[in-house]
Amino acid sequence: MMSEENQSECITVRIGHSLNEAEKNHVTSRRESALECLKRHEIHCSLEEMPNIALVASGGSERAMLGLLGSLLALFQDDLLDCVLYLAGLSGSTWCMVSLYKEPNWSSKLEKVKEDIKNKLGGNISFKEKFKKLKKYYREKDNFSLTDFWAVLYITMIVKEIDEQTFSDLRSKQSTKDPYPIYTVIDKQSHEDKLDADTFVEITPHETGYSITGAFVDTSSFGSQFDQGAQIKDQPEMDMLFLQGLCGSGLASIEKILEELLTLIKDLILGELDMMGDYASSDIKQTDIRSLSAPHADEAGQVLLNLVEVNRLVLREEDPSSHITVLKDLLRGNLQQDKHENLFTMSKKMNKKTVKEYTLYICDLQTSWNLTSAEVSPSVCRETIRQYVDAGIAINSPFLPLLRRERHIDLIVSLDFSENDPFESLTETAKTCKRLHIDFPEVPKMSKEEKSAPKDFYVFEGHNAPAVIHIPLFNIVNCDDKAEIKRLKHKYTTFQGPYSSDLIEELLEKAGLNIKNNKRSLLTEIKKIIQRKQSHICSFC
Repeated sequence: MMSEENQSECITVRIGHSLNEAEKNHVTSRRESALECLKRHEIHCSLEEMPNIALVASGGSERAMLGLLGSLLALFQDDLLDCVLYLAGLSGSTWCMVSLYKEPNWSSKLEKVKEDIKNKLGGNISFKEKFKKLKKYYREKDNFSLTDFWAVLYITMIVKEIDEQTFSDLRSKQSTKDPYPIYTVIDKQSHEDKLDADTFVEITPHETGYSITGAFVDTSSFGSQFDQGAQIKDQPEMDMLFLQGLCGSGLASIEKILEELLTLIKDLILGELDMMGDYASSDIKQTDIRSLSAPHADEAGQVLLNLVEVNRLVLREEDPSSHITVLKDLLRGNLQQDKHENLFTMSKKMNKKTVKEYTLYICDLQTSWNLTSAEVSPSVCRETIRQYVDAGIAINSPFLPLLRRERHIDLIVSLDFSENDPFESLTETAKTCKRLHIDFPEVPKMSKEEKSAPKDFYVFEGHNAPAVIHIPLFNIVNCDDKAEIKRLKHKYTTFQGPYSSDLIEELLEKAGLNIKNNKRSLLTEIKKIIQRKQSHICSFC
């Protein structure tokens, strides 16, 4: 047992709904900048009357990354960006956010930052760099997982960078002149158990935890082990590359992800062998990566290759026995005797449920939390390990963290970069909020025609709820017609390779038009909120 003195000194889980002091100080300073921005647009109000505005960006892989960048650039050019208090993202939009927040005070020099990002996207990460990073994750982490591989192999292929900065590194550089960032993931078990209040997890520079429930740890300790609310085992602090991998881990079906990883893992192993000269004279070429088999890898590589194959075969309803036999031999010395036979004798009967148990046992996925609070679901407190994944799997837009009452958000500008129904994130949020008794505007059912050819600006309002402005990426205003919307959706799919410079430029322009075409409408909605707040204040005079 820890002494009371030691317990008071250690990092603990904070149970509560109040904002942490660092966020409060940041937002207080940012509100001053927002007030000055409104004055530049001839909108005059007091700090008390000024609306708290949040920008939320949906997922959508590189499409979301560049769509967010193009939208922010247009806000900057129209001198509207300083009105934004919070910037929340999930999945691909977080890849843009990570690039932005590397640069202190980015919101005042976005033209330069945009060029830096574009130049970075034209680069490349060598096999040597990837392998070095992967080995570092493997050596330093107790909870090494497929997410580490996804970050190193897939995310670097898109963002062309290995960003090893941590939130602790960035805190000293953080500028209160930028919107306060919120990255969103979900608790996978809570989502599968339909525990709405325990599903959404926010990651900010200072705290990480359950947005609705109100249970948080210092972000520098996210991934560490806690017991009875106190940290008992530290882990290396999550870096920005892993954050992007975690946030962007749900781009497609699990089978598609596994197939993608299998190719990338073999690519990495082949690249390493070529680098060492071990494979230079081989008949296996770069274009024939799939012919590379597990024996060419070291033990860790063999475990991973076989584990990915087991999952892929089970999903395809094929027999994974041969790969399970290999894994049994590879891991014989590390397996717990009580689980050994059970896990390795069910190979022929393995299904999606049992392969999940099997994979978790092998990988020991994700982070370890043990929480105690009357408000936290017993299932969350009971489990030793919690798994966090791409929030787009649940709702493809990060509304829930912004709906915490203590953030007092008056207006949410929703940028939707979804591949299919541009209103799905809205309707799903409305349903979830109704179940959780959270105020959110009602969203009418949209026709099939509206979904396939949306407008570029929607406003949804509700009693005691923040107003929501919703902006679909491709619409009948920034596209010539319905046919062009369809063409662009096929051109910019969620699961595709890195974009060319031409694709990047076109997407930045399309996203930017959605802001530029609606500058007047945005200012009108801001004025309406100020008028409502002024009327409300006067009614209590």
